Amino acid sequence: MGKKQELANGWYSRLEFRLGVASIKQLPVDEGAEVAFSGRSNVGKSSVINKITSRRGLARISKSPGRTRELNYFSYDEHTHLVDLPGYGYAKVNVEMRDAWAKLLERYLRERQSLRGVFLIMDIRHPLGKFDQLMLEYCQSCDLPVHVLLNKADKLSKNAGIKVMAEVRRELAGVDASLQLFSALKGLGLDEARQKLADWLYLE
Repeated sequence: MGKKQELANGWYSRLEFRLGVASIKQLPVDEGAEVAFSGRSNVGKSSVINKITSRRGLARISKSPGRTRELNYFSYDEHTHLVDLPGYGYAKVNVEMRDAWAKLLERYLRERQSLRGVFLIMDIRHPLGKFDQLMLEYCQSCDLPVHVLLNKADKLSKNAGIKVMAEVRRELAGVDASLQLFSALKGLGLDEARQKLADWLYLE
């Protein structure tokens, strides 16, 4: 079965948790293709992953933002992965641990050859915060494309959502980034997000 046929058959629902990575040495062999998911600790990143994969409990949802403390690998096969990065800007941890996360993320984003791009999750009601801007700048410095998901679009009217997306698009002028509206609760933008993932993961 070809990769395009796999996509049509819902490959995303066959992802399984593989491992949590706390240091560069623990990363899987750097080959194949992977896409990282990043965002502030309270934007619904785990809910987005679960919605995209049609697996309600794949990424753990905690009532305490900032609980993702490793790079969590979800694998379709040994060469195809989604990577859930630690949420930033909120986690109540000590300075040493926060610095260790930062160093791990920096090396991962800069050195990982199989990383095709980053899904940057934002709350549509509070887009482009300080840490979002820093992540965009860092990805740009690493020549990594970014796909912005403006999550929780169900919290706004359709017209208000379109207006916010237009404003964010203007702010991203000159940046290698695409964007879309998304709702992990309602499924808005689900097909578009899955298609972007497939384009990146199956890039030869």
